[in-house]
Amino acid sequence: MKKLQYALISVIFVICALFAAGCTSPQTSGQQYVPPTTLTTAPTGTLTTILVFAGAGLKAPLDEIGTAFTKKYGIGVQYNYGGAGTLVSQLNLTRKGDVFMPGSTMEFQIAMGKGLVNDSQFVAYHIPVIAVQKGNPKNITSLKDFARPGLKIALGDVNATAIGKAGAKMFKVLNITAAVEKNVVTRSPTVNELAVIMNTGQADAALLTQDQVNTDKVDVITIPVNDNVILITPIGATTFSANPSAAAQFIAFVASDEGKAYFVKHNFTAYPDPKYAGVKP
Repeated sequence: MKKLQYALISVIFVICALFAAGCTSPQTSGQQYVPPTTLTTAPTGTLTTILVFAGAGLKAPLDEIGTAFTKKYGIGVQYNYGGAGTLVSQLNLTRKGDVFMPGSTMEFQIAMGKGLVNDSQFVAYHIPVIAVQKGNPKNITSLKDFARPGLKIALGDVNATAIGKAGAKMFKVLNITAAVEKNVVTRSPTVNELAVIMNTGQADAALLTQDQVNTDKVDVITIPVNDNVILITPIGATTFSANPSAAAQFIAFVASDEGKAYFVKHNFTAYPDPKYAGVKP
């Protein structure tokens, strides 16, 4: 009987240990990716709060914009950050939210096709660049090098991220899709995670947007405009907004010169810009 009791106790101990391990994130050296958190700017007593579904790569300027907007108009802002493709699915499933701001017009058009949004305004450019390790030890000079055997490449998920879709288009034009895929070591659901992967030396190269690059950690190789898929960041109200007037105020603020200045502060290029006059939404 005692042997049976000891055996049961041992089993319980093992189960508890496994459960604890499963609930604890593994520790890795260097910087770790922290999923975007929802920020609510609404002060106590605020009567109106809007819910904004926004691309994770837009978090830095939008957090500051939310605070400034609430201070100016007394309207709270709650953000739901994530990969744009994932956000479209969430909007379609829940039919909740007042504003949609993805990283590119591609996802906005998908949302429009589903009847989730109507018109949009353009705010900034998301410009893809090549990020490589400091000193460029692999001597990567262009996107064509992503097909070179033996490299470790990090890319955004094609279904979840605007940068993933942009990369897929560029690789297809260069006819290197299959060769690049052999080198892909990870596909991340947000561009923020790609930045962390590069900053911690887990890949030789990645396709990032210029606003996500930390030049203290990585080197940057620009992609010629004619070879690049420049992304334009739109913003628009949902068709089921519970606060359409407040949503319209927020959209106007973000798309104003005052709002765009926050994007410029975080290394975006404000829309429009003569350099990208040939880029179509």
